[in-house]
Amino acid sequence: MIKKIYFPTLLSILLITGCTKDPSLVAPTNQYSTGNYPASMDDLNSVLATCYSNLRDPNLYGFNLLPKALANCTHVANSIWDGDGFWNEMASTNLSAPNSYVLGAWTSFYAGVKNCNSLMSAADFYSAHFAKAGEQPAIDLVRGQAYFLRAFYYFQLECYFGESYMTQSAGGDKMGVPIFDKVPSGLDSTQKPRSAVKDVWAFIESDLQQAATLLKGTVWTGNDRGRASEWAAKSLLGKAYVFTQDWVKAKATLLDVINNSGRKLMPYAKYRDAFIGITDNEFNEESLFELNIDLDAKGNYGVYGDAPNATSINGLIWCPWALGYDGTEGSSIPLGYGNEILHDKNVLRFGYSIGSYGLVDNPNFDASYKPDKSGYISDKWPKKIMDPAYKTQALQVRTDKTADPRLYVNALQPWIDSVIFQDPVWQRVSRPNFYAEQSDKYGFSIRKYSPVFNSVNNVKGGQADGANIYLLRLADVYLLYAEACKGSNDDANALEYINKVKRRAYSYPVDAASPVDYSSLTAQTSAAAAADPVLGNNPLYYERWAELFNEGQWWFDLCRWKLGASEASFYGAALNVHTGALAFPAKTYAWPIPQNELNSNSKIVGQQNPGYN
Repeated sequence: MIKKIYFPTLLSILLITGCTKDPSLVAPTNQYSTGNYPASMDDLNSVLATCYSNLRDPNLYGFNLLPKALANCTHVANSIWDGDGFWNEMASTNLSAPNSYVLGAWTSFYAGVKNCNSLMSAADFYSAHFAKAGEQPAIDLVRGQAYFLRAFYYFQLECYFGESYMTQSAGGDKMGVPIFDKVPSGLDSTQKPRSAVKDVWAFIESDLQQAATLLKGTVWTGNDRGRASEWAAKSLLGKAYVFTQDWVKAKATLLDVINNSGRKLMPYAKYRDAFIGITDNEFNEESLFELNIDLDAKGNYGVYGDAPNATSINGLIWCPWALGYDGTEGSSIPLGYGNEILHDKNVLRFGYSIGSYGLVDNPNFDASYKPDKSGYISDKWPKKIMDPAYKTQALQVRTDKTADPRLYVNALQPWIDSVIFQDPVWQRVSRPNFYAEQSDKYGFSIRKYSPVFNSVNNVKGGQADGANIYLLRLADVYLLYAEACKGSNDDANALEYINKVKRRAYSYPVDAASPVDYSSLTAQTSAAAAADPVLGNNPLYYERWAELFNEGQWWFDLCRWKLGASEASFYGAALNVHTGALAFPAKTYAWPIPQNELNSNSKIVGQQNPGYN
């Protein structure tokens, strides 16, 4: 935790998610006096802005959390980069207390809590000294958003760092995270022990209940679309009930969202392109809460740029690979750092079963043709191409949907998909050069949240991402509701809501039976083609994995379902792990309390998670 915090010392007025990126709203401010600030609703909203903007912190969704920590822990990605020991720990799921990504997540999630607590203090101050007649509803809306965001930050903290998840009969008395419900008044009040797991979840649920009440009926439009709503609060509340196995409350709360929020699953054609920075897809009919991200065209490295911005640079790490100008896979060029590609086992788990490809001579090759900045993909180039027979077969897989269509939402297939190589030139995706011409390797690039339309290496138009990040969406709610139904022995509704999500993926009407429906909660899934002994016959597990792939959700699921050992066995190996076959020590179900926290918080000494002492 940050020590000795007083409200407000220095507030950087950063942009609220969903608002227009006006430079006047993101510039650093002067220091404010606690005697006269906030003195207006605009001032109060500027304090609220920090509660939102913290989500884009480099340690969180701005950079480190998704591509470096979670993509490695869950083996979404295979990383060729092995020069960071803490990154390698994530891939081997064998963490240490000094791990920098663990420390970054802890520090920045708690910074979000601090900002929300500052907002609560600011709202009290404003109400007591400056509020005008008739402003109480507006103040309540500000408070409601802060309650939601504080609950969101604590939800993440508890899921990563809590000693154990709760079940209906156990786990509540284990160690959760310290609870700070107000701005510390001095050093002594920053020293807090870990609360019990049940108390942390009760605190999260209370905040979300208050958020839903204060935000009830409010519909955000225009530049405010990214603000938290009643339905975001109820969705996260329902998720909290599922994670604590309170099936009765989970079903009622999630069904309220399903029936009354006005949200619906977007069609597959829109869903396929909803994660790659197409503006028309932002804040769509399925979204319940998303983090607004702007493409930074100033040549800055996103959150590390030399000017304030509202972006992220996850794509710097998991960018696509494209054929170089000489057309060989050995000189393939990443449209960023190129540290990570999709782990090959994910291709198999999505049900792709025709093997990889070989290269053959291009019968249309024209040695005089040279691709340049004004060129486009041409049959005259390159000298070698994917085996045409294989390409025909691979395209047929897409047409016939013999592999889960979500494979192509999440991944780019070499030689078939294409990306902008250097604007306006599109180029074929390639296997990365470290897999060049290895016919036993798939070498798919990551597509979801990847910079498909710009090279991050291009100073003019790159060096940041442009895709909004979904933090809550209706498909997640459907699958949570299915889990709550299953937990309460309502198997018929559980199966129906799992099938609704699958139908969308295969372009069938969501609410009618389809040829791809699972017949039972133990029916075979696409993962069976990969000889997956766990997800291969568990539609709920598989659908949460496939539907929410690379959205930062699967880590929580595999931890609460205790799938660590089976996941390690399934993936087998990772490029940046050189210690043999992957394993999953039991301690890893909870991340370690950072060493810095143990050193600075006297009340937490001796409360490290098991296995890290």
